[in-house]
Amino acid sequence: MSGEEAEVDAEAEPVADEPDPDAPAASDEATENAKLFGVWDVSEISYADPSTKRYMNVTPIAHTMGRHASKQFKKSEISVVERLINRLMQTEENTGKKQQATRIVRDAFDIIHERTEENPVQVLVTAIENAAPREETVRLKYGGISVPKAVDVAPQRRVDQALLFISDGVANATFKSSTPAAEALARELIAAADYDVQTYSISQKEERERVAAAAR
Repeated sequence: MSGEEAEVDAEAEPVADEPDPDAPAASDEATENAKLFGVWDVSEISYADPSTKRYMNVTPIAHTMGRHASKQFKKSEISVVERLINRLMQTEENTGKKQQATRIVRDAFDIIHERTEENPVQVLVTAIENAAPREETVRLKYGGISVPKAVDVAPQRRVDQALLFISDGVANATFKSSTPAAEALARELIAAADYDVQTYSISQKEERERVAAAAR
């Protein structure tokens, strides 16, 4: 092979550039730029309560197909929006209907944005922080006597209880009523985010803490 032919072959087979190890993967960039329901940005959510921050994960994924179900304490790693959807599924009308519960949350988020002009995911996080009880009571038995005792609530349980209060408030507002579930959820979240003591979730939290204070 002559020198000219070797030079032509070298030009025909360029050497590929080595990948930059510091560059983020394409899948990571897609996840960071993704939006919840294709609309809501979850990258700049602020938390006022540091104790529950690590137990309220916010991601653009609203359905993980139960990947956490068999692992203890893994529920805190999925999106708090999906946890709200799962909690709404535990009512009589929505049992096992995840698409219907997801549609309720999506429509409620649209209503919240129309009324407050805020990111509804931020409103949800604030509502959970406000509705999470800090104290509750347990029953201690001394011989044959049962005595109530006030205890601090673990951060993970605080989030669980707040989601329970919110979903129960929606169920109560729609029971034997013409109020749509999305409308009831939007009202509950907006009122809880504003710490309205008239709303169901905040009133339940205040009641828990009042009973615990009396049992100290």
